[in-house]
Amino acid sequence: MDETELGDDFSYILRIADTDIDGLKPITYGLTSVKGIGIRTSMLICQLSGIDGARLGGHLAIEEQDLLRSTIDDYATRVPWWLVNRQRDLEANEDAHIIANEVSMTRADDVSRLAEMKAYRGMRHRSGHKVRGQRLRANGRKGSALGVQRKK
Repeated sequence: MDETELGDDFSYILRIADTDIDGLKPITYGLTSVKGIGIRTSMLICQLSGIDGARLGGHLAIEEQDLLRSTIDDYATRVPWWLVNRQRDLEANEDAHIIANEVSMTRADDVSRLAEMKAYRGMRHRSGHKVRGQRLRANGRKGSALGVQRKK
């Protein structure tokens, strides 16, 4: 594709939820570059906002981009509780769908809370070991791999 096919008002980069989205991708796949939004969530956001997900992101008008932003903001209130990524939050005691920078900040808060109460999972996170009971002897090694000693 060259510039004449895309048009004069084509945006190569969209800024949604503090993330740069490639305008050359269909908007359904472009939204997945936002942390906390996967393909299913992206399809549902496009459906809720009434925007065709197969359209290239660069062809969206400013009003449509604002509509997408507002749909993302109130996504948690418009879908069932089992479609959000933060159910029964400890602080707010409600369902929420966290995106962008909130994902990493919330994860760090959760890990620090577990470590602060000296839970087993928190200690495993802090020490860099496997958290969910996987074996350590043979798999998931970091650094120099330990192998079988050769006979001399």
